[in-house]
Amino acid sequence: MDLESTVAQHYARESLEHTILAALAVMGKDVEHLAPEDLAPVDEFHIGGRAATRDLADAMRLAPGMALLDIGCGLGGAARFFAGERGCRVTGLDLTEDYVRCATALARRVGLGGQTAFHQGSALDLPFAEASFDAATLLHVGMNIADKARLFAEARRVLRPSGVFGLYDVMREGEGDLAFPVPWAEGAATSFVEGADTYRRLLEAAGFAVEAVRSRRAFAIAFFQRMRVAAADAGGPSPLGLHLLMGETAPLKARAMIGNLEAGLIAPTEIIARAV
Repeated sequence: MDLESTVAQHYARESLEHTILAALAVMGKDVEHLAPEDLAPVDEFHIGGRAATRDLADAMRLAPGMALLDIGCGLGGAARFFAGERGCRVTGLDLTEDYVRCATALARRVGLGGQTAFHQGSALDLPFAEASFDAATLLHVGMNIADKARLFAEARRVLRPSGVFGLYDVMREGEGDLAFPVPWAEGAATSFVEGADTYRRLLEAAGFAVEAVRSRRAFAIAFFQRMRVAAADAGGPSPLGLHLLMGETAPLKARAMIGNLEAGLIAPTEIIARAV
């Protein structure tokens, strides 16, 4: 099995829409009248969730009418935020067919089907013409991609001149072996965590000017501390959460990732780059 097939299989979950709707019903939500924020606990599959998505949108200065490509869109949570809250026309792309089907269905349920479109495909071979987009995003995707030079070259190809590229990935901050499993990989064979300096070098080589780099380590640690307190107060995790995506090994994955973060090995990092 090639790398992309292995990664897609890692994330694959059958009946995702049904599982999410069932959890929402347990929480007392009317599943026929959902708002985008109702889905945020499960469809923002990155550290910091909706707050991190909002911060990235602010840093990118997203504006109504922008054509935006969300590379590695997952269940489409960030895409729906960019569409509903910032007025962008958003195209999402993901390797995992289960995610694409669920993203499309959830967008319809929250009234954003007309402002979003989701496609299955590879970030290394984007199925879009040159200069198709004003902006592109990459949220917790690069950790699964070894060939970041090609990833960034493809992003540059589909962006218009001066288009903005916003990245929010887990990046290397310290030396040492990572503990596994983590949310993005069962082991080192499908984990390709690099430092911000490597991202900068490869982005510049692909035709981007890097405008800002920001480690969100303190933000991430505070986020997980709040999650621990909330879970303790509630007597356990909410019915709706990222454990629905990570499966039975969710506690192990979360524990290893937080351990790597607190040990100073990794941190979610935000990069804003501009096509030149």
